[in-house]
Amino acid sequence: MDDPCTTRASLLHVLTNHPGDDHAWDEFVRIYSSAILGWCRARGLQAADAEDVAQTVLVRFWRQSARFDYDPARRFRHYLKRIVTTALADWHADAPDTALQSDSEAVAAVVSSVPAREELIARIEQAYDGERLRIVMAEVEGRVQPHTWEAFRLLALEHLSGRAVADRLGIEINTAYRARSKVLRMIRAALARIDDGVDPPASAPPAG
Repeated sequence: MDDPCTTRASLLHVLTNHPGDDHAWDEFVRIYSSAILGWCRARGLQAADAEDVAQTVLVRFWRQSARFDYDPARRFRHYLKRIVTTALADWHADAPDTALQSDSEAVAAVVSSVPAREELIARIEQAYDGERLRIVMAEVEGRVQPHTWEAFRLLALEHLSGRAVADRLGIEINTAYRARSKVLRMIRAALARIDDGVDPPASAPPAG
């Protein structure tokens, strides 16, 4: 979902405006499926049950989020909790009529418990935040000079020392740290802009 619509808005906003977009659905599955399936397995569900619950939650999460009027001023978790709670409640109601590998009532009790629901919400929220950061970092990387981004990457992501980065890039240590600070400020500003639903800046030559 690396397009202008995605980079300027939250994922729920994208889903609301593009509910029938197959590419958006593929990206939605890519972002959230592992989080939901991992949660199911962590709760002790057998493979068949985990796949069943994950697929149901994922589809209903998609359908419900596509109908939401997302307000960036409110926390994403508020919307996420409503979606997941409803999806799990629906699965719980349908479970007795579903052919599951293990006892459906036992599985339903696990996935409908409050602690389990909160854990799933946390996992999905983490996946959302990770995707948000990935989009922002790709945008910022295209707006700075390669050596600036590399200094940030080596210091902030690879956790190299200032001296090691300076030696590798042939720059002063202070220059490396200034580059890291600059990129971090740009990332924070871009994240805030996404939350506010503001368009990204127009294309321009990479800054130093």
